[in-house]
Amino acid sequence: MIRLVGTVARGIRTPIIREGDDIVKITVNALMNASYHGDFYFHDRDVVAVTEAVVARAQGNYATTEQISKDFRNKLGGETVGILFPILSRNRFAILLRAFAMGAKKLVVQLSYPSDEVGNHLFSEDLLDEKGVNPYTDVLTEKQYRELFGYPKHPFTGMDYVAYYHDLIEAAGCEAEIIFANDPRAILKYTDHVLCCDIHTRQRSKRYLKNAGAEVVLGMDDILTESVDGSGFNRDYGLYGSNKAQEDRVKLFPRDCKQVVEGIAAQLKEKTGRNIEVMVYGDGAFKDPVGKIWELADPVVCPACTDGLRGQPNEVKLKYLADNDFKDLKGEQLEAAIAEYISKKESDLVGNMVSEGTTPRRITDLIGSLCDLTSGSGDKGTPVVLVQGYFDNFSIDEE
Repeated sequence: MIRLVGTVARGIRTPIIREGDDIVKITVNALMNASYHGDFYFHDRDVVAVTEAVVARAQGNYATTEQISKDFRNKLGGETVGILFPILSRNRFAILLRAFAMGAKKLVVQLSYPSDEVGNHLFSEDLLDEKGVNPYTDVLTEKQYRELFGYPKHPFTGMDYVAYYHDLIEAAGCEAEIIFANDPRAILKYTDHVLCCDIHTRQRSKRYLKNAGAEVVLGMDDILTESVDGSGFNRDYGLYGSNKAQEDRVKLFPRDCKQVVEGIAAQLKEKTGRNIEVMVYGDGAFKDPVGKIWELADPVVCPACTDGLRGQPNEVKLKYLADNDFKDLKGEQLEAAIAEYISKKESDLVGNMVSEGTTPRRITDLIGSLCDLTSGSGDKGTPVVLVQGYFDNFSIDEE
């Protein structure tokens, strides 16, 4: 049969997954049922992706604010603690901030501006320019921030995050002070005990602070790396990737994911006879053009995958070939020439002009973004995604 369809991503519905459920069995059964009722078949190098949320839920990887607060207090001293570069999020960070406030006498929160790390804006860049503020050097108090920028609210959530975070800290019985600066060392004027809350720049922030003489410098990846009073934990990422589960409880990023992907792959091989790749995925990596938010609040897009998903795509740019190497051909001759070129392409095209413009990202990051968009974060009920045809190309013309 002639192949006329390329990559296809299917959201697969599953039962509602609860703590203690067998995520491997549920995933495999959901896929087999979907195949039977959906009239599709499995192929070698299909990709099954399972969202991190249901893996963590099945593992029971949860922690309460009390458990987080205890670990925070023990590791950062419980006096005046700096909270460096938190993101602006009710779901991702607010409950953690409350836990930190429960474990200290005073929190000094340093917010980056005009936006946080993942693109949530306190105010626009245009307003920054209008007020003549230099974001590279200027450190603002909360009073100065209000005098300059007033009381702006997030365009999507309607939240004034400065007021929200300030009030949340004080409601927990902790003194609050908020400053605005993009140099991590600004926090050291207020305290030398600092928790770095930035996600993808945390190692750099830690290095800056340690080199500047901070006494205690930790990241959220250093909190809940072991169980505290029976809590969940994550040895690699600590609190990074956590989400609010209840008012006093968070779901942590899943752990031991390699066992999950290998278990799913093995059972699918047994049931289908196919060598199917499997991955666990979190936030994809894409930017909303209106809200300017990067959907990248998890520490990694993919915490674990089967070995066939490692590496980067090795692809050529079809339009480059059509406009250059084969510019004098058209129709079937052009298609045949390009298909032959692809079938004989080099195994490593890095630096080759013919690959210029192809997306230079890891396979798991690309597929993870596709799956995150497919499954969504709301009520679709499809925490498993089946991606077919991803590794095909223009030279493969038969099923």
